[in-house]
Amino acid sequence: MTIMPARIIHIGIACHWIDVCAFAGNPENIALWASGLASGLVRDGDDWLGDGGPIGRIRVRFAPPNPFGILDHTVTLEDGNAVFNPMRVVQNGDGALVTFTLFHRPDQDAAAIEADAAHILQDLTQLKALMENGV
Repeated sequence: MTIMPARIIHIGIACHWIDVCAFAGNPENIALWASGLASGLVRDGDDWLGDGGPIGRIRVRFAPPNPFGILDHTVTLEDGNAVFNPMRVVQNGDGALVTFTLFHRPDQDAAAIEADAAHILQDLTQLKALMENGV
């Protein structure tokens, strides 16, 4: 059994957690805050297709809508490798805490992991700005 090292990246958002969950969990809003998918996603059955920029065409499968703040998604790359991305929105006082679990894949060196972590934090910061400025 392999256990991958992981990093939890999180941000607080001064908006009701249900509103954050509804916005962030809608694939049609992804292009507004997830820079790797700035070109947007197009529905393809239960999946969504998009251009992941430097990683090429991707297929994304999102967790079904749920009342628990679970926004997990799996990104399948052009080469067929699938990357599972656990993401949660939970109540934090009157606001929300958004967490993203970044697993360190065996094919990544330290620089790649740091770049991924910085990219994810940038995206969560954009989500925070959108939510707090009343998208």
